[in-house]
Amino acid sequence: MKLLNKQEIHDILYGSTILGTGGGGSLNKGLQLVDQALDAGKEFKLISLEELPDEALISTPYKCGSISPETEEERRKYADLPRINEDSALRAFRAMEQHMGQEFYGVVSAELGGGNTAIAFNVGAMLGKYIIDADPAGRSVPELQHTTYYVYGLPITPMAVANEFGDVAIVTEVVNDFRAEALVRAMAVVSKNAIGVVDHPARGKDFKPTVIPGAISYALKIGEAYRQAKTDGQDLATALAQAGNGFVLFRGKVQEINWETKEGFTVGEAVITGEGDYAGSNYKIWFENENIISWRDGVIDVTVPDLICMVDDELNEPVTNPNHRIGSRVSVFGLPSPQQWRTSRGLQVFGPRSFGYDYEFLPIEKKFGK
Repeated sequence: MKLLNKQEIHDILYGSTILGTGGGGSLNKGLQLVDQALDAGKEFKLISLEELPDEALISTPYKCGSISPETEEERRKYADLPRINEDSALRAFRAMEQHMGQEFYGVVSAELGGGNTAIAFNVGAMLGKYIIDADPAGRSVPELQHTTYYVYGLPITPMAVANEFGDVAIVTEVVNDFRAEALVRAMAVVSKNAIGVVDHPARGKDFKPTVIPGAISYALKIGEAYRQAKTDGQDLATALAQAGNGFVLFRGKVQEINWETKEGFTVGEAVITGEGDYAGSNYKIWFENENIISWRDGVIDVTVPDLICMVDDELNEPVTNPNHRIGSRVSVFGLPSPQQWRTSRGLQVFGPRSFGYDYEFLPIEKKFGK
């Protein structure tokens, strides 16, 4: 067991934001959440997958919805509803424990992202649970079925959902994970595009074969590389690509950013005009919350499940969707996905064809010759 200190937690959240490929929730809100728990004297206890007892009961708390900025129309829509003074994921977690009639031993992050990793950490710290050094994505993902849980057949139900207005529901059965996605997304749409979810309750022995071991430690490694590169004045994209065995893909200025909130997702594309070695070229990234596929000069460059990441070279910060600044200088880099996503079943669940692109996945290291 490792008791995480504030610097390590912040590094994990920055690393998770970078690995979140534009999604995964708000880093600033995530930092605020963990800092509040630390200020309240709570502890963040990280254990490895090997330390997790076989009979221990764990579950996965997170938030589901779009990552679009809140509009005035949205604020007016919910103005007359009450607000509950408790984090919705924490409320859903309590509801799940009550439903199951027993307490959970620990929590696992649903994905790597500045917001959702922090949410799992906060639930664990506030309720005195262990945080498991693993996750079912190894990055951030847009939909509930985009998990290694689904790849390996771990049931998603029962699942608890809660929003900031006080609505709570327990879903005891679903047809499949796609149907769970549709149900939860529908609830998020009428809940200010954000709803707390707790799902995949499981015993340690059933959980261990279905996740990516060491995911949190990997986020810590990337976060430390990010902090060190900033301290030393190094080029961020180069340092982060090296830390993650990846590649710098493109550099230039943000020319366009077009997006909309569609059925509970933030969907859009960013277009970058090349500079320096990339002058005369352009780069386009399509995102559904997360960066899914990219094109260089109209030719497909990188696709899911590999990671398409971006940093703002002027602010020295990771770029999240759809928060690009028109005219800002950015660098795009790609990282290889966990091997679990590169199996035939993994690609069926989270490959380019799962998003409607008739393209054979090509691992980034094969394309760029490493």
